[in-house]
Amino acid sequence: MTASNRQAGLDRRFMAAALRLSRKHAGRTATNPSVGTLIVRDDGDGPMIVGAGVTAVGGRPHAETEALAEAGALARGATAYVTLEPCAHHGRTPPCANALVSAGVARVVGAASDPDPRVSGKGYAILRAAGVEVVEKVLAAEAAEQMAGYLIRSLRKRPEVILKLALSSDGKIGRQGGGQVSITGDVARREVYLMRAEADGILVGIGTALEDDPALTVRLPGLENRSPARIVLDRQIRLPEASKLVSGVDRVPLYVAACLEADPQRRTMLERAGVRFIGTETHEGGVALPELLEDLAALGMASVLVEGGAKVASAFLAEGLVDRIVLFQGSEAIGADGIASPIDADHIPAGFRKLRDMRFGEDSYAEWIRDI
Repeated sequence: MTASNRQAGLDRRFMAAALRLSRKHAGRTATNPSVGTLIVRDDGDGPMIVGAGVTAVGGRPHAETEALAEAGALARGATAYVTLEPCAHHGRTPPCANALVSAGVARVVGAASDPDPRVSGKGYAILRAAGVEVVEKVLAAEAAEQMAGYLIRSLRKRPEVILKLALSSDGKIGRQGGGQVSITGDVARREVYLMRAEADGILVGIGTALEDDPALTVRLPGLENRSPARIVLDRQIRLPEASKLVSGVDRVPLYVAACLEADPQRRTMLERAGVRFIGTETHEGGVALPELLEDLAALGMASVLVEGGAKVASAFLAEGLVDRIVLFQGSEAIGADGIASPIDADHIPAGFRKLRDMRFGEDSYAEWIRDI
């Protein structure tokens, strides 16, 4: 194996580790992406990680700053692995590209490019101008997949939309008038909780909210504080004050997307309970989804997990607003009174590519993504 091939292999290995690290704060870094950075040096005994950082909760400090602080003087002459191009603009802190130069880093390996016009190409230019070796696009596709929310919001001015559905063996997602129906087992449900923990918001329609009375929180030991904001499409404000969604508003934010002309008394009642409202436009009798997504992006949301209702799922699909599709399938049938799923594994819209599939005992899981 040539030296260049060995180095390329090491670059992929450490970038993969940086990507794993970056997931630590996914969904918790406000308007910034959750980035991972590793500082690696080799003094002749093989490469060693001397500094590691991930974007802090709330979005500051950045990952590069955290990793450089941990590495200290050992950063001089080392290689930095960064999952997103280092920033080049002055904000609350100096540019990360300049911080890497000041620390004496000799080489920077990057994954995804930053589409932000304040950064795009400029971070790498600062490094190269200072004599730092730059290697771009190492595991770029994997990084883009992981940071899709940030990239989509930067490019399309809306959050990434992840459509999650649980299907019975006969392709149903629930039972008419039957309330919540258990379709998958405990392992699959825990996987859904992990998905929620990495999202900025969970969205359902009022039909699901009334029928199932869900809490829409993360119920895994140690991750309860990772529950994202809940969003209900409720044009006429029918959500009961006694619902689980409203009763949990002191712990997890709840947004209701409602028409401005909806019942003002019900609005006042829910506002007093702590519910936040988003004024919505209507389109063909439903919430105008593109405009709603713009509002959610303005609130700082980069990823929204659409969980509830065949009608809501169909609306997002019809508008071409779904970026990622996740299907869980259980082993039991619901029967003739079941609610048919608007989509299944054999009828994924054009433009999506399959990412992965796996099994959780008798349950199966598959995921597709649309290229950004």
